[in-house]
Amino acid sequence: MPKAKTHSGLKKRIKITGSGKIKRGHSYTGHLKTNKSHKQNKNLAKPGLVHSTDEKRIKQLIANMK
Repeated sequence: MPKAKTHSGLKKRIKITGSGKIKRGHSYTGHLKTNKSHKQNKNLAKPGLVHSTDEKRIKQLIANMK
């Protein structure tokens, strides 16, 4: 069986925390920031965590990453 490869697009978008959770960025941050409130822009800039129901699927895509 061949080795599992890390998904190239995903490895640029996530980081793994020390406790093993998956950190990700928010969407809606690319452009048109003037239409969003200051509060919304501040909260979108903070990293988020991948939901526990998606962790198993994402960990398969990043099998070799760490």
